[in-house]
Amino acid sequence: MNGFYYNGLPREEKAAYEQMKAGFETLAATVRVVRLEQKRLAEVYLRLKLDEPLLFYVTGYSYRFYPASDHVELIPEYLFEKSKIRTHQQAVSARIQRLIRPLQGKSQAEKELYIHDFILDNVRYDKLKKSYSHEVIGPLTQGVGVCEGIAKTVKALCDAVGLECIIALSEANPEQGVRYRHTWNVLTIDGKRYHMDATFDNSLQRGVRRYDYYNLDDRHIFLDHEKLVLPVPACTEDKGYFYRSVSLTKPEDVASRVRQALRKKQKSFVFHWRGGGLNREILQELVQRAAEEAEKKGLGVRCAVNVRQAVIQLDFGEEGTTEVQQPNEGQEGQVES
Repeated sequence: MNGFYYNGLPREEKAAYEQMKAGFETLAATVRVVRLEQKRLAEVYLRLKLDEPLLFYVTGYSYRFYPASDHVELIPEYLFEKSKIRTHQQAVSARIQRLIRPLQGKSQAEKELYIHDFILDNVRYDKLKKSYSHEVIGPLTQGVGVCEGIAKTVKALCDAVGLECIIALSEANPEQGVRYRHTWNVLTIDGKRYHMDATFDNSLQRGVRRYDYYNLDDRHIFLDHEKLVLPVPACTEDKGYFYRSVSLTKPEDVASRVRQALRKKQKSFVFHWRGGGLNREILQELVQRAAEEAEKKGLGVRCAVNVRQAVIQLDFGEEGTTEVQQPNEGQEGQVES
């Protein structure tokens, strides 16, 4: 099956895409490709890398051409020597097969949740931004990654279990502090499309898994994601939103749910606030309501809030603090274009 970005290309670019893919898969030293101007060639390469996460060993290319020629000659840049590439391919393939084994007979929703939680439980952000962290080999074999490598890993796992998955790529916005492009995923679950940003959820979790960016529609994802570099299908459905059952609108509802959590001896309670703008006054009232309930049990409340997505995590313990969380948007390292 052809990739999403391949299908959006005109005929000549499709030919270049196919030629690149065939050459990269055989680890060719040079790849003969139909002649295109530099910008079009770069876009074909970008689309190929977004469609094919298992081409993790290709990190770029240079090219040469002759004025009268109808083709260009690409010189691929490989992450490893040929012999090592084959070894890494075998390791990645084996890792994927082990990971998806428990998913036989599972529903699409169960597969999606498993893949999301795998990232949160097993991958840490690579502050050193090593080259392999931008590819599936980082999360799958080293347990580290940046947004690009995480989104590619999600897609590779989705591909392996038959879930329709696209890698979304957004622009940088230096004026707003977003220095680099950012990647996440668009999945189709039971015929409905959703955004899922495992990188952002990974950056937010403090003791409990977070699902702030799990199955969002367009309206919500673009509250704190920049505009897309390449278009993806619209995501208009919100019924798959993870916190739908704990989307609260009244301070007294928050107090009631906190009481329930404390009775069950839960250490944390995470909820979505849907009762109007989450300004300082509202947040203070919600935390105060929670603190009053926790105090009855001799506990304090630590509050962490994702303001843009209006998701609040309350942790029950000895000390009470409030932390405004900022998911790591596009700061992980540059996505190649």
